[in-house]
Amino acid sequence: MSESGQEFDDLTKNQSLVMGTLTRTDGPLSAYSILNQLRDQGLRAPLQVYRALDKLVELGLVHRLESLNAFVACRHPGCDGHETIAFMICERCGQVAEIGDDSLTRQLDGLSKDVKFLLRKTTIELRGVCIECQEQA
Repeated sequence: MSESGQEFDDLTKNQSLVMGTLTRTDGPLSAYSILNQLRDQGLRAPLQVYRALDKLVELGLVHRLESLNAFVACRHPGCDGHETIAFMICERCGQVAEIGDDSLTRQLDGLSKDVKFLLRKTTIELRGVCIECQEQA
């Protein structure tokens, strides 16, 4: 069972291949990087990868990082139930930390209510330098 509760057995072959690639990778991958890694397993067209990624995102198993135009496997158990997800992206090593924070959700809900905006889901991307890279500097 995956961290988000979804069985990989329920996935199509292409979805399983893409999910496996993202799960084995520490950092984010573009669709084309995934395609390059999976050519030997029969994936030949970008559309195959994009379709698999779309479904994996829909299932909450994968997240798209808009600022990087890349994807990461969900590493936060149960995050598909969170309205707010934040990612800390290291600009040096590319590591991505995923966090779900209820207090952040409450703050954003309050801000949106102040301007009468119905907030449904929020993804925040924070860019900076992780502790490991700070210690190496």
